[in-house]
Amino acid sequence: MATFVLIHGGGGSSWDWHLLSPELAGRGHDVVVPELPIEDRAAGFAEFRDTVVSAVGDRSDLVIVGHSYGAFTAPLVADRLPVRLIVLLTPMIPKPGESPADWWGNTGHRSAEEFSAEQLFHNGVPTEIVAEAAAHSRDQVSAEWNEPWPLAAWPDAPTRVLIAREDRFFPLDFQRRVAADRLGVAPDEIDGGHAVALSRPKQLADQLIEYLPR
Repeated sequence: MATFVLIHGGGGSSWDWHLLSPELAGRGHDVVVPELPIEDRAAGFAEFRDTVVSAVGDRSDLVIVGHSYGAFTAPLVADRLPVRLIVLLTPMIPKPGESPADWWGNTGHRSAEEFSAEQLFHNGVPTEIVAEAAAHSRDQVSAEWNEPWPLAAWPDAPTRVLIAREDRFFPLDFQRRVAADRLGVAPDEIDGGHAVALSRPKQLADQLIEYLPR
């Protein structure tokens, strides 16, 4: 049994994982779904990391999954706790000393202006789930936006990058380039859009479990 630690993205919440969590639990694994303190103006990277570490408690055999902006926090947890694996899901992959505010320009990201926010983030998500999403989004006013990412190097832990083939927010070619530039890896791919945990939770659970060493 592994413990999957699911870290939500920017403006998100534990609700973002509410379809994936039972899929993993139903396959016999433990699941931890922390709420990052994004509504706290005093909270920065240290507080994000400590929130996750506290939620993990004394659990072991950890698989840290960071979705989108959660990829800034996932390696901070892996730097503090022994982990089995880091999985970066449709991620913002940071580099040492880089602030989230600078990530966009540094990576050359360009927004697809022809799409609405819903079309960017929730393409492929069932209509009834999209209708619930707004009630679970949160204002991200925390202090990490302009903080340099604090690690001097990537943690010494196996890392997989998983990107979504229909992601309109971070398109395939963009994510492949960033993963190669920053981690020297070729990402794996899964069907779905940016919010793949809401559009294809069963397939995502299968892929995450497939990553576990035999």
